Amino acid sequence: MSNPVTEDFISYIAGIRRYSPRTRSIYRNALDRFFAWAGEDSASCLGNRTLRAYEVYMMDELKESARTVNLHLSILSSLCRHLMKEGILQSNPVRLVPRPKSGRRLPQFYREESMLEYFKGTDYYVSEEFVDILSQTADKDSYCKILKRLVVSLLYNTGIRRSELISLNRSSLDRQRRVLKVHGKGDKDREIPIVPSLFEELSLYLIAVSSFISCTPSPDTPLLLTPKGGRLYPVYVDRIIKEELGGISGITGRKSPHVLRHTIASELLGGGTDLNSIKEFLGHSSLAATQVYTHSTIERLQSVYNNAHPRAKNGGNNGD
Repeated sequence: MSNPVTEDFISYIAGIRRYSPRTRSIYRNALDRFFAWAGEDSASCLGNRTLRAYEVYMMDELKESARTVNLHLSILSSLCRHLMKEGILQSNPVRLVPRPKSGRRLPQFYREESMLEYFKGTDYYVSEEFVDILSQTADKDSYCKILKRLVVSLLYNTGIRRSELISLNRSSLDRQRRVLKVHGKGDKDREIPIVPSLFEELSLYLIAVSSFISCTPSPDTPLLLTPKGGRLYPVYVDRIIKEELGGISGITGRKSPHVLRHTIASELLGGGTDLNSIKEFLGHSSLAATQVYTHSTIERLQSVYNNAHPRAKNGGNNGD
């Protein structure tokens, strides 16, 4: 069981900061791990020497990556800032602990041609003909095909997070204005325009779900429903992405909802959309989080340059 210091802090980030259950779980696990190693359950063990020793322990004995160590130190720093507000600590000792350097990871993304291949291969599942067949047969496999295609389409076209997708309700879809109202990180709301093809797909899905699942929808009814009529959940969404993108040429690495988010962000930037607009589209709290996509675009440009530029192909020589 967690100690009182951890429990008080978790209650704070849940009730005041409104952190998600997943984030709270990450924070709790990190703090439980530290206090178990320290052998104490009070703020007295949060000293510079102890924290530095814990950092060395994680790196040398546990062989944790610099990224993981930095994450744990950041969580401990957040705890110390909270304890300062409570008057328990006078200063934040984590600030004196040197952080291990780690290379910046560029966001992964899928190539545009790979996504076009996927949507072309599944277009039939979002046709009026296919939805009509489902209306007559109420076939579970047919419903799942429509649902899976819509999950990929929503994540790709809107760039929303997995948690945001899961939390969508009927009231989130403004059909008159053709926008999606999303409740995101930090308890912040934003509106995302729905492109015509996605709006048509959503309209057909609502027809399909009404014929397959017997329920009287309300504004709080989940927008997307499992075949049993329940709200989607993280593992269910992850499984859909892995299954749907598994056989697509050019997609050989990680298959996840977040890579779809990176993909649309990279495509928007490559198409000339300014960073501030992408920031609002993705629901980032700061422009710094969005700027990482500029590095991704430069990497893509470098690849194109090396493959297509005549001097690059000649090793930098002019040739004849």
